[in-house]
Amino acid sequence: MREDGIKKLYYSIGEVSEMTGLEQHVLRYWESEFDVLRPRKNRAGRRIYTDDDIATVRRIQHLLREEKYTIEGARRVLQSNASEDTPRAREELVELRDFLKDLISRLDTR
Repeated sequence: MREDGIKKLYYSIGEVSEMTGLEQHVLRYWESEFDVLRPRKNRAGRRIYTDDDIATVRRIQHLLREEKYTIEGARRVLQSNASEDTPRAREELVELRDFLKDLISRLDTR
């Protein structure tokens, strides 16, 4: 969020590079390798990343750097999880889990 409390909707490739610690050329390369990573472009032709795009970048980064998948292996994981592993679905599951934990704690106190 910005200082004025307004959440940004779009980020430049430079901002995403800073957030993730990845070089801009790596982000552009990943766009060519992963169909799930397709940031839109503005009228000037510059890439504009959404929060979902950034979540996808972080997922790819995790698969390649921490889980040590190859590009092809990471591509397969992302394709197999495409319908069930969207950032919004994950967020909804976390909210549901927190709600259930709260409900259980309330029932235990009775």
